[in-house]
Amino acid sequence: MADPRGFLKITERQTPKRRPVDLRLLDWKEVYEDFSHETLESQASRCMDCGIPFCHNGCPLGNLIPEWNDLVYKDRWRDGIDRLHATNNFPEFTGKLCPAPCEASCVLGINQPAVTIKQVEVELITNAFDEGWIEPVKPSTSTGKRVAVVGSGPSGLAAAQQLTRAGHEVTVFERADRIGGLMRYGIPEFKMEKWVIDRRLEQMEAEGTVFRPGVNVGVDITVDELREQFDAILLANGSTIGRDLPIAGRELDGIHQAMEFLPQANRAAHGEVIEGQITAEGKKVVIIGGGDTGADCLGTALRQGAEIVHQFEIMPRPPEERALTTPWPTYPLMFRVSSAHEEGGERLFSVNTEEFVGENGHVTGLRGHEVVMREGRFQKLESTDFELDCDLVLLAMGFVGPERGDLLDKLGVEYDARGSVVRDKNFESTVPNVFVAGDAGRGQSLIVWAIAEGRSAAAALDRKLMSDTDLPAPIVPTQVAQR
Repeated sequence: MADPRGFLKITERQTPKRRPVDLRLLDWKEVYEDFSHETLESQASRCMDCGIPFCHNGCPLGNLIPEWNDLVYKDRWRDGIDRLHATNNFPEFTGKLCPAPCEASCVLGINQPAVTIKQVEVELITNAFDEGWIEPVKPSTSTGKRVAVVGSGPSGLAAAQQLTRAGHEVTVFERADRIGGLMRYGIPEFKMEKWVIDRRLEQMEAEGTVFRPGVNVGVDITVDELREQFDAILLANGSTIGRDLPIAGRELDGIHQAMEFLPQANRAAHGEVIEGQITAEGKKVVIIGGGDTGADCLGTALRQGAEIVHQFEIMPRPPEERALTTPWPTYPLMFRVSSAHEEGGERLFSVNTEEFVGENGHVTGLRGHEVVMREGRFQKLESTDFELDCDLVLLAMGFVGPERGDLLDKLGVEYDARGSVVRDKNFESTVPNVFVAGDAGRGQSLIVWAIAEGRSAAAALDRKLMSDTDLPAPIVPTQVAQR
């Protein structure tokens, strides 16, 4: 633990300030200002001698949170990053993008603001890179085994790094032109600048991981060729099929999935010229979906110069404080304001879109109404019909599963009722030596779960190839095959 009386001395929770809205809307840089080491160390001192640190259980990676809080408080930052890396390959990703279920289960959070766990995490890794402490960890031996990882998101990268360090020859395939998966092209720059990914990839390449971007597995390299060239395959291709809204008018131009819109915006932010780019500039925008992807669309649309933005959510507005239905230490249902929500737009709750309307084949508006939940189903509230002008609609309602076709179907994997790839308790699919990690098997989830699954799948794959493993396995899949 840190200071035994720290939580009594420092009751205020402090996090970095966000840059002024009028300034940050002018660029694509991250929204947070710098945070001093002195302030962080005092915040780390709030980590109390709680007996049972529920933050361990709240974090899918089992991060040793009290240990590195204590080390930061004692100004032992080098030891702190070693303890953090013991359970998390990429704390710079989780520190910026994870919603911090660990903080939701912090014991101090029962009756005080929780410890700033996420901020300690990101400052630890930022300082470690600045100090030059992050070096390649090369394997001491070579197993002679070859592993193909399909997908370069957080799950695929975590598995690849673990397997490379175990001595296997690992090749990561990515169909996009650059490595990073949805972190590269789905997460806006204002949440995480992409040089953060690049510097970690440099370490992984130096360790021996081979990256092959621009390769559509199943097309550019066939499934048969993949089997011939590799001893095992790890599928980490994500859950990428966006949930659609099949209502009248859906065929109109100007209605797009979020993952059509966001990747183009990310490329444009890096100076690429996107022919026929979907842009919000000067438009009346409606975002359907109130989650993180919807907020990403909101911040992006505002930076592009949208005239006005409405964000729809079919669920009711959450309470200001933790809902009684999600007691500590569960992740709380409560009203949250992201950096994008601070910047503009209007959020509407308990609304359902009934129909899109348009002229000359292009969307010009929509018709909707308010809803209420009765007997587990949404029902229309009478006399709440409304119409809203819009010329760009972005669908951000989540994802329903991995793409099938040339890769998954040709491999012969099976699917569960949700459309995810079936796997057993060892992350192996119904096809021998084909393993599954991350959203492809779990369904749409958090980045911290993706990394945890990548680490665990790597351990299972290593054990299959070598009959034993020294790699840690923080989790067992909840959705498993019935063989």
